[in-house]
Amino acid sequence: MKMHKAMTTSKSPSYQTPKWLYSKLDAEFKFNDDPCPLSDNGIDGLFREWGTRTFCNPPYGKHIGKWMMKAYAEAQLGKLIVCLVPSRTDTIWWHEWIPKAQDVRFIKGRLTFEGQKNPAPFPSVIIIFARLPLGI
Repeated sequence: MKMHKAMTTSKSPSYQTPKWLYSKLDAEFKFNDDPCPLSDNGIDGLFREWGTRTFCNPPYGKHIGKWMMKAYAEAQLGKLIVCLVPSRTDTIWWHEWIPKAQDVRFIKGRLTFEGQKNPAPFPSVIIIFARLPLGI
């Protein structure tokens, strides 16, 4: 996955998930898909079917609302979708899609994304979309 060279620039909307966080989530949810990493257009995963247990760390730019809409739609097909996104409680996409999540897990402190020296300049959250109970 592409990532920022410096966390304070906006050259790329993508941040690589910290390995420790992905491992912890994968142990819990046993992922079989990741629609990101992305190609240059940044939206490839929006145009394909996702796996039954998907981890998604979408680009954090202007298309994030489309990713949340896709995550919700895939969950309505009976899939489990776990997203790592910025906690942007002041945005339209947050208010449209996050209340539909089965679970919201706020991350204490700021994540240091893979390959970065400094923590992100924003808080992060785990969003879980699922039609079925999480234990299934």
